[in-house]
Amino acid sequence: MTTPTLPRAEPEAVGLSSARLRRIGETLRRDVEAGQLPGAVIGIMRGGRLAHLEAVGYRDKVAGDPLKADAIFSIASMTKPLTSTAAMVLIEEGRLLLADPVAKYLPPLAQLRVAEGGGVRPPKVPPTIQDLLRHTSGFTYRDRGASEAHALYPGSSLWAAERLAKEDTIAQLSRAPLLFDPGSNWEYGFSSDVLGFVVEAVAGRPLGAFLEERILRPLGMSDTSFHLHEGKRDRYARALAKDPVTGGDNMAIHHAGSAAQRWESGGGGLLSTVADYLRFAEMLRARGRLGSVDILGRGTVALMTADHLPQSFNNMIADKMDPAATGYGFGLGFAVRRQNGIAAMAGSAGDYYWSGVYGSYFWVDPSEELAVVFMAAAPGAIRLRYRQLSRNLVYQALS
Repeated sequence: MTTPTLPRAEPEAVGLSSARLRRIGETLRRDVEAGQLPGAVIGIMRGGRLAHLEAVGYRDKVAGDPLKADAIFSIASMTKPLTSTAAMVLIEEGRLLLADPVAKYLPPLAQLRVAEGGGVRPPKVPPTIQDLLRHTSGFTYRDRGASEAHALYPGSSLWAAERLAKEDTIAQLSRAPLLFDPGSNWEYGFSSDVLGFVVEAVAGRPLGAFLEERILRPLGMSDTSFHLHEGKRDRYARALAKDPVTGGDNMAIHHAGSAAQRWESGGGGLLSTVADYLRFAEMLRARGRLGSVDILGRGTVALMTADHLPQSFNNMIADKMDPAATGYGFGLGFAVRRQNGIAAMAGSAGDYYWSGVYGSYFWVDPSEELAVVFMAAAPGAIRLRYRQLSRNLVYQALS
């Protein structure tokens, strides 16, 4: 199999202004100099060609080590779209169905209950694979609320992956009550980790091995993995010691330490680079193919990037995740824009995106033929600034 390339183009050849693109680096450098950001890498593809790839700031501010375009970042929840794609590969092969109950593949989850009135009751319907993909399962994270139900969940995807065995994680999730009946609401949490467990059960191998065989290696994503290899540590991007918003110690980024994942977290465990993730994003924009490599069918990508939330599920993403994402619904792995306006950030109806708690972000805009990846070691509230800023800076450069 021939590894697909990312063909380069001058910005003007794909409808971007070189002069306006310079504002990206100028803006990010101001933030680096102001101590808000250690550094960042951004890559922009339009019409299938790479028109802009830029690194600004420091890989390690303390060491004074400059950031390069091939820097490796912990991408946290930007793992979720890859796990979703792995599930869709199995759906295309007829080995998994969207309407299948989760417990068909993970029997301990047959005993799930729903929190209600200080007690629990059986769910009206069991969570399905579709519920996991669109985050309507009722699973959450412990730190997303203060209720008795929240307290019964593990802390987060990587918290659990580093501290609990896979079987213990599933057992704890089976005892933690769902926040609502599956399909009746939207909530962020362990859905993608559970989906990763389903992929492992169906594929008969670890999630990382399945991703490597079916997605990462075919696309040429050679720097994307669940483990930071020793030979690549000098490319790993590190956060500022202090949170630029609160002034307190910055959130710990898991791969920066020595703890290993006891299971491969489909909800948050991957490392990647901007160039690698651009290959994945461009594959989606090109409706399942990158060059001659075929990952998904055109109809499957259309299904994934459609809005799967009822219209009555209004502003779930803005109210619960990204305040600027007013008017977004959710597909099978991504937030999906319902209309051109409303949201407090640039974009087009039908664009889709997701992000990571440590500062990574990507989106695809089919109508503008854009695939964009932004990565920074910028955990905490400051990351919300760069989700909006990166979009505004890219769209102002359209010529």
